[in-house]
Amino acid sequence: MAKKQFKAESKRLLDLMINSIYTHQEIFLRELISNASDAIDKLAYLALTDEKVGLNRSDFAIRLSSDEKMGVLTVSDNGIGMTKEELEENLGTIAQSGSFQFKKEMDKTDDIDVIGQFGVGFYSAFMVAEAVTVITKKYGEEQAYMWQSSGADGYTITPCEKDTVGTDVILKLKKDTEDEKYSRFLKSYELQNLVKKYSDYIRYPIKMMLEKSRVKDPEAEKPEYETYSEDETLNSMVPLWQRAKKDVSQDEYEAFYREKFFDFEKPLSVIHTAVEGAVTYKALLFIPGKAPYDFYTKEYKKGLQLYSSGVLIMENCEELLPDYFRFVRGVVDSQDLSLNISRELLQHDRQLKLIAANLEKKIRSELERMMEKDRETYEKFYEAFGLQLKYGAVSDYGAHKDAVKDLLLFWSNKENKLVSLKEYVEAMPETQKFIYYAAGENRTRLRGLPQAETLKEKGWDFLLFTDEVDGFLPQSIGKFMEKEFRNLEQDDLGLEEDEKAETSELDRPVLEFVKESLGDKVKEVRVGKSLGKHPVSLVPDAEMSFEMEKYLKRVNPDFRYESGRVLQLNPTHPVFASLRDAMENDKEKAKKYAELLYAQALLIADLPLDDPTAYTDLVCELMK
Repeated sequence: MAKKQFKAESKRLLDLMINSIYTHQEIFLRELISNASDAIDKLAYLALTDEKVGLNRSDFAIRLSSDEKMGVLTVSDNGIGMTKEELEENLGTIAQSGSFQFKKEMDKTDDIDVIGQFGVGFYSAFMVAEAVTVITKKYGEEQAYMWQSSGADGYTITPCEKDTVGTDVILKLKKDTEDEKYSRFLKSYELQNLVKKYSDYIRYPIKMMLEKSRVKDPEAEKPEYETYSEDETLNSMVPLWQRAKKDVSQDEYEAFYREKFFDFEKPLSVIHTAVEGAVTYKALLFIPGKAPYDFYTKEYKKGLQLYSSGVLIMENCEELLPDYFRFVRGVVDSQDLSLNISRELLQHDRQLKLIAANLEKKIRSELERMMEKDRETYEKFYEAFGLQLKYGAVSDYGAHKDAVKDLLLFWSNKENKLVSLKEYVEAMPETQKFIYYAAGENRTRLRGLPQAETLKEKGWDFLLFTDEVDGFLPQSIGKFMEKEFRNLEQDDLGLEEDEKAETSELDRPVLEFVKESLGDKVKEVRVGKSLGKHPVSLVPDAEMSFEMEKYLKRVNPDFRYESGRVLQLNPTHPVFASLRDAMENDKEKAKKYAELLYAQALLIADLPLDDPTAYTDLVCELMK
């Protein structure tokens, strides 16, 4: 039969594989075993509804065999097999994938576990093999076929004989070189180690005939040994989450996490739980050490892998995690869930809701433990995912605030470190009534706010809200431990001495003059409370802060609402006296002073100047 050519993209991939696209060549065995598991999955799935399959779960197996003399390694399975057309599609064109296509053809695409994608993984065989032969017979077909290739030069497909359904992948390994020892992949101990390392949790037995030795006659004076062959299962087949917690080491947890979720950084924490009762399930959850590159994008897929009695029924089950804990990775396995459950049914499934509620409590409890007992680790977690917790507190109009408010951290001006709201409140003096905060991007600017000076003199702390979402938290949370939030850039900080302060009749004409000079630029001009030694401040008239206003305009350029600007002047500052003197003797200069003070207030509030050039000219003119 004439040799067929690979598609152009397949040739390029083969070239990459031959030159080791993977870091370790040994990965080829994991890929071939995963493909074999896929093939068995497909036939096992059909067996649920087709009695003619005639195989039970215990009948399925993957087999390894090696011939050191011939330099041949074979990976066999008794799975679904392939037709000639499927061989052509799956192994002749890299863009095709048998497993992927199988998923697309299922009525419910998430109803079956497909570990790998029969395509890219298969080509990894060419990293170690000079020639690959695939002998396969599809379930329900009479004719078997053989696919053969020696690499990028092409392949052939010919009819052949095969007694049973399934697939044999036969690798003729490359010759050893000074740099590469391909023959090691024929050694039984090497194959055992690789299966344990990469494929221990494959749920079908991976078998191999192993040579062993034993004493011929235990009672003989001089023991003689004989060798014999024994069929042995190389993998545990027990998923890590099915094992007792005490029987799993930290290294095993970390290795499982890295291999399962493709994260090279070890998890910060592991939650391994088994629950029996109204709902029965086992779960193995991980809190990652860093956020994936797409975590804060729409492309990120949250959710846990959902299994029913060891069979994957959904790769990303979103219903198992609240959005504020979407960073958690892991698996959940429950015998109470139907294998054929659809996503529509999942949304209304009582058992699933119970599992989700239990997991939410487990995750929150573990985070609280980390915060209290392992603060350094928690702060590392918070650096990666704290923003997500904040989004959770403000989403749905604060509906989830109680689930996350105790987990939030903010920078303390006084302590110069991250503190929780509880820690802040517990450190408040008895005379302090509110939780004070200042919102903005720059800590240095916030610490220099005029109102901050008054709190510092009292020895009171305030929190620095430096994330965009922070400004929405006070409204969402409302009160914390019966304490209200108070923004430093508000008109009223709730101080007793401010409540007693009144605008004198001597000051009122100055305030009226400044308002008249500035016109619509400000809604009102008042005597400032809590300005300390600073001459001026700008505060919002409404509850919405300047930071919230800037954020809303950024996400929606058509947003036109402004919170209203209230200019505060400090009557005890020398500038106020200069302003009064100019108003009485040189009203034009007094108007320029008013413009200058307003511009300075804008800068302090981190708001843009209407005309920076005009401001510069004004300063220069007044300096003459």
